[in-house]
Amino acid sequence: MAPKFGTSGVRGLVTELTEPFVRDYTRAFLSACETVGTLYVGRDLRPSSPQILQWIIEEALSNGLKVFDCGALPTPALAFAAKGAAAIMITGSHVPADRNGMKFYVPTGEISKADEARILNAHGSAAPTGPQGRLETFDATSAFIQRYEGAYGDQALSGLRIGVYEHTSVARDMLVDLLGRLGAKTVSIARSDTFIPVDTEALDPKTQTLFAGWISEHNLDVLVSTDGDADRPMLVDESACVVPGDVLGVLTAQALRAKIICTPVSSNTQVDSLFSTVRHTRIGSPHVVAAMEDALGTDTDAKVIGYEANGGFLLGFEAKGSTGTLAPLITRDCLLPLIAPMAAANGQKQPISALVAALPGRFTAADRLQGIPTQASAQFLQDMSSNAEIRTAFFEMSSPEVRTDVTDGLRVTFENGDILHLRPSGHAPEFRCYTESTSPSAAAKLLSLHLAKLKVVLS
Repeated sequence: MAPKFGTSGVRGLVTELTEPFVRDYTRAFLSACETVGTLYVGRDLRPSSPQILQWIIEEALSNGLKVFDCGALPTPALAFAAKGAAAIMITGSHVPADRNGMKFYVPTGEISKADEARILNAHGSAAPTGPQGRLETFDATSAFIQRYEGAYGDQALSGLRIGVYEHTSVARDMLVDLLGRLGAKTVSIARSDTFIPVDTEALDPKTQTLFAGWISEHNLDVLVSTDGDADRPMLVDESACVVPGDVLGVLTAQALRAKIICTPVSSNTQVDSLFSTVRHTRIGSPHVVAAMEDALGTDTDAKVIGYEANGGFLLGFEAKGSTGTLAPLITRDCLLPLIAPMAAANGQKQPISALVAALPGRFTAADRLQGIPTQASAQFLQDMSSNAEIRTAFFEMSSPEVRTDVTDGLRVTFENGDILHLRPSGHAPEFRCYTESTSPSAAAKLLSLHLAKLKVVLS
């Protein structure tokens, strides 16, 4: 599968991310999008990232730009540092190490779909002939840590014992440092030198079995982690239950007193009963960003936030923490949806599980099949979307369907309130299945049943 655009950038097999390919896309981005003459660059911890970073730096310098090399750091930290300038993050996010990618940022934030089109049109641009730019190193992590330390203070997490599942998250050192500054006692767990792809939206069952052991062994109140480039959070409560990313989104929105919620159609529907203004989008942060910008275009003071089912949280207004304010950051962040719910629960002297239990009783589950050809996915979804009889034969449900939604993939709501959502990945040969029901076990059962059916149909 050749490298292609997905969420905010291009991603593909490392073997296909050759030097000419990387240089060409870098040149296309720099020629098609505004940079104000400055580029910030950073990377995750996968083995191929340093070389790709070097090619990007060399190409940007040959284009005459001033380049700030921020090294290995979380994607949101790079975006925060680069406000008002351009940026490229080298990361494959949550996918295995045999893949990698480039995420692009313009001075206003994440690239839009219009920017994406401009980059694709500029592909194959001629090499520049002007003067060389200048390279500097830049510490972008300190300011990012201070963002949360200033907003929440040194007592926000006081008394909590928090485990940090480090694996190969590029935020592992930052998390330990920041949580300690906020008053928590931290325990570092399972650091790895070999890249581990952690998908916070579809955790490996073998990994989940480790959580209960770690929580018991280290007497933890909470266990936290992120995906590879730290734009997706993972939070496990005191009973070893993983809090889904869209539930973290709801808890964070409540803690920040947001008024307008922008979230993909795949997110837990509990949000609709808690907030009066919810704007559902296609899956992917560019679509969430577009909805947020539309809200801010109508009212520049709108208390708008965005989040995805993977937990990535986007802040569109100046929000208040325990001891200070948080400036807007309209890019996926993993730190805020970890810190805000933990601080809220700790302030109420409750465990995280109590905050979750107070939410409407809607529960989701999600997983994916890997190695699914794009053509097979497309044909299957076309048949399912256009033919009710095919859907009835595929869905093993005791309740009739009452609504179908093709905003992104196929999402079917049944009379008993159950929901099934089928969608191919936009950046890898994968097919995702999302379910929602009135209990965790019911959602998990729906997921297991239909993943097995999908495996037969799509393989």
